[in-house]
Amino acid sequence: MTAVTTRRRPRIPIAVGCLLAALVVALLPIPPGSQPAVAAEGDSSAVTKSGPKGKYDDFSDLEVTVHQTQGLRSQGVRVTWEGGEQTRGNGQFNGNYLQIMQCWGDDPDGPDPEQCVYGGSAAVVADGQGRVLNPSLDQDEAARSFVPFRPANGEPATTQAFDYTYFGPLDTNEQQANLTFANGTGETVFEMQDGIQADYLGCGVNTAPQGRPAAPRPCWLVVVPRGIHETNGNDIGFGSLRTSPLSATNWAQRIVFPLDFLQVDQFCPEGQPERPTIGTELLTDAVTSWQPRLCTSTDSTFGFTSAAEEQARSQVLSTSAETPTLGFTVDPVEQAEGGPAIVHAPVAVSGLAFAFFVEGPDGVVQDMRLTPRLVAKMLTHSYRNDVSLTPGPEHIKDNPLDYTEDPEFTELNPDFPPVPGSPMSLMVPIGNSDTARLVWNWLQSDPEARDFLAGKADPNGMKVNPYFGELGLDENSTFNEYPKVDPSEGIATGSGGASLPYTLLDIAPYTADLHDGAVRARRGNNNRTILWQAGGNGAPDKLVNDAPLPGSRAVMAVVDIPSAERYGLPVAGLRNADGEFVEPSTASLLAGVDTMLPSSVDAGVLEPDPARAKGQAYPLSAVTYAAASVDQDTEARKAYAEFIRYAAGPGQTPGLSAGELPHGYAPLPADLRTRAEKAADDLERGAVSDDPSGEPDPDDPGAAGPGPAGGAGGDSSGAGTAGGASGAGGATGGGSAEPSASGPAAADASAAPSSGPQQNVAEAKGGFTPGEIMGVIRWVLVGVLVLGGAAGLSGPIMLRLAHRRTP
Repeated sequence: MTAVTTRRRPRIPIAVGCLLAALVVALLPIPPGSQPAVAAEGDSSAVTKSGPKGKYDDFSDLEVTVHQTQGLRSQGVRVTWEGGEQTRGNGQFNGNYLQIMQCWGDDPDGPDPEQCVYGGSAAVVADGQGRVLNPSLDQDEAARSFVPFRPANGEPATTQAFDYTYFGPLDTNEQQANLTFANGTGETVFEMQDGIQADYLGCGVNTAPQGRPAAPRPCWLVVVPRGIHETNGNDIGFGSLRTSPLSATNWAQRIVFPLDFLQVDQFCPEGQPERPTIGTELLTDAVTSWQPRLCTSTDSTFGFTSAAEEQARSQVLSTSAETPTLGFTVDPVEQAEGGPAIVHAPVAVSGLAFAFFVEGPDGVVQDMRLTPRLVAKMLTHSYRNDVSLTPGPEHIKDNPLDYTEDPEFTELNPDFPPVPGSPMSLMVPIGNSDTARLVWNWLQSDPEARDFLAGKADPNGMKVNPYFGELGLDENSTFNEYPKVDPSEGIATGSGGASLPYTLLDIAPYTADLHDGAVRARRGNNNRTILWQAGGNGAPDKLVNDAPLPGSRAVMAVVDIPSAERYGLPVAGLRNADGEFVEPSTASLLAGVDTMLPSSVDAGVLEPDPARAKGQAYPLSAVTYAAASVDQDTEARKAYAEFIRYAAGPGQTPGLSAGELPHGYAPLPADLRTRAEKAADDLERGAVSDDPSGEPDPDDPGAAGPGPAGGAGGDSSGAGTAGGASGAGGATGGGSAEPSASGPAAADASAAPSSGPQQNVAEAKGGFTPGEIMGVIRWVLVGVLVLGGAAGLSGPIMLRLAHRRTP
């Protein structure tokens, strides 16, 4: 009988493998339920390129990374590099550094030198570093004495090397020299300029013919590495490079990065009714992000004018059927006696910050702590160099030169590096504002700062500038501006004994607004004019800006948090009422909101109160309210109600696309969103209920209103482009909705305050998300594997049991 050979099946190993596979699948991460919008954020569009082998210097080991190249607007962008040679010279830039500039140009291979913003800075690291050419040193250069600038807007080209028609010392974004450290690395944040800020570049301006799909103009970032050889091949030793990066030999070793900008114009359909809005610049970045979505999801085009809150409140009170408006404010609008009702809708949570740009021996400083008393010293110009760089003035002669020599600052910031020269004065915006009052209230809430403002010396003997001690800054809770009242004069000396006096407004000029403070801080220049310059050709001598050299910049400014984020500026940790040093973040801003109490003017409005900012609450948190009178026509009320519903709904989704909430804001908590929805319902109905909580009145059949999304809801994923409103007054600050380079306090959508309501963002629309679908598939697969494993094990087990029971 022939034997039958049977093959034994490895049932047990297979079964165990199935169970192990089930365990692995169960533990695998799945996509989140809703993906954050990161298409245009920083590193998601980063580009790295290597340098070339130059004619005399080899840059092939150099790798430069631009950390954001898409979805750009006027903002800061991080640029890093490695593999470079250490910069020669102790702060003198004697070779081995990077020069960076922004250019326009439609050639896909990149721009030519005539299309680049360079040569506008007054702070030159060496002679001949602007647009001046020296053909005797560069045999590859044409026989011309300078490179003209040819603007993108069709205006005439410049006619001389120092023609500042389009850009000059106070507004150029060129970077003449960037340091490379001993390890071959370096880093900077470059200020990008869109077509609203720099029409001569035109970045983001729609170039498509009417009726065609939008085509925002792209631009370029050009990095020119410099070595230790001049363009004629000579080693400069410990001298300086004296040829322009625009000169042919230097230009040939450039590294070029294409830049895609968000559209900054013509994104709203033509013919729509235009609805004006006005108010606090705390909302500027949010409104410019929302505008493209609002004008495509409603029947209105919303313009925005950044203005003082008091001006916005005045316009709201003067609203009529003929002059409709929506105002944005921090303090509430006080209803006139017998006048029409006013609605207040919370639309944004943000605040103020002290942003800084300080260069130390080892790079840019990232950390700083400030107490209310230190800020009080800066705001009252109580440091000597804040008033005059010449000896004196007598009334503050015993005070430190600047904050870096103040023992209070150095004890609080022991690792703060030495600063070349002296830091420039704290920059503050001109005019009256609710935000200035908030800063003074923070100082007045602190006993040390209050005593200093009242004239009491600090422990080291420093006293307030007496000209400011007479203003009652220690107790006037309604003070809402930054005074500059010291009449002292400094002296700027020139050649031949010539001199010119300068005042406090020359050495410490105001910024135009909070955003302008951030731009100046990013450039490292407060635009002071204290340098004597001969007039020439019969013109009188004048004061000009003494722009600091790269590596020696030290500036600080009062800014709004979104602008600090936008330009990648570090911000100081501020001491709150509990003695904690807190930086702005989603969690700390919402914790600050949680400490606010209802206003005596309108119980539906929360008033900032720094004295209550304890724990991890940020002391300069603020809630921005949309305020509107019901004395408007039906269509205007409906349109503004749609604006509010969008702002408090889809507009609270943190993200980087048009229509979303930019970095620097915290999403509205649930209770504030409910209040906003109620205010929108009241406004559209034309009648205001007495309940400020936002809970609907069950006895009022119209209280439910048209729903939280209204006519402005819909998909919150954002439009493809963004920009300032078309024909609607134009939003300040650019008009696109892309975020800044990674900053110190980017709004963290996942963070939550230690106490108080959870943040509330726009809810996802119906349907399954990719994560939900993957979750269902995962657990079905787990079930199949478990059943297979169990079946594989059960067979051998049953056979063994049957065998044991057989006689």
